[in-house]
Amino acid sequence: MDREPGWELWRTFDGVMREGSLSAAARTLGITQPTAGRHIAELEACLSTDALFTRSARGLMPTEAALALASQAEAMAAAAAALVRTASAPANAVSGVVRISASEVIGAEVLPRILAPLTAAHPGLQFELLLTNASSDLLRRDADVAIRMTEPRQQALLVRSIGRIRLRFYAHRDYLARTARIDTVADLARHAIIGFDRDAASRRSIEAVWPDLPAFALRTDNQLAQIAMVRAGCGIGVVQDPIACRDPALVPVLPDAFHAHLPVWIAMHEDLRPTRRMRVVFDALVAGMTAHVRSGEHR
Repeated sequence: MDREPGWELWRTFDGVMREGSLSAAARTLGITQPTAGRHIAELEACLSTDALFTRSARGLMPTEAALALASQAEAMAAAAAALVRTASAPANAVSGVVRISASEVIGAEVLPRILAPLTAAHPGLQFELLLTNASSDLLRRDADVAIRMTEPRQQALLVRSIGRIRLRFYAHRDYLARTARIDTVADLARHAIIGFDRDAASRRSIEAVWPDLPAFALRTDNQLAQIAMVRAGCGIGVVQDPIACRDPALVPVLPDAFHAHLPVWIAMHEDLRPTRRMRVVFDALVAGMTAHVRSGEHR
């Protein structure tokens, strides 16, 4: 290495890795495309390496050298963003930025009901929502607080177990009114089952609980789309009891034969405990998710 690259070079590199082109990275980072190009060229010079990207019909493709650097650059970007969030307000204030990671379903169906009263009580709070079904790395500060459906195994985390959300098959009453009666598992063969497309892990998890299910007639890996299709009367699909109980038109299908549970944890890095806004948000998520879990217990 001829000299140590500055953060702005790594920042641009990470942007190009994420966006796939100089122009898109420049727009995201608030710089010009020529500046982005100079940053990449300067990074290559600093590292005394061959080209980090090659041009293709789909944009810039990372070389093996770039792929080897990508995870560390991403960690640097996450740490830099965490620094900005930390500096967004004094540690003893209930204001500033908090980044929350949650699944797409929780982010769309549950978090708004939790965050609305929280922002009303503390108008200085600002939120960044990272909605992903993958587990965010809290130690790397991809997020400040996470709602997890798998038990956090990393050390140095403050973790609260919330309980379990029951999952069952549901259908809209209009769908059930126009289709064949369902009395047994075998009857499902005559119905449209909504499920996963290319997400093999999720498909296997459903098949492990319900091995006798017929093939999915409507397939999408987007769980929000699955719920939307159930609500629209397209077929039968998996819905959380607490979400389904909000809509009296959704009816459980063979509830004694098909049910599973989704465990819930709230987690954050224990170093954030002294920061008041983090504690307030953590406690609000614990209370809100606890209420969400309990709301479906008597369906």
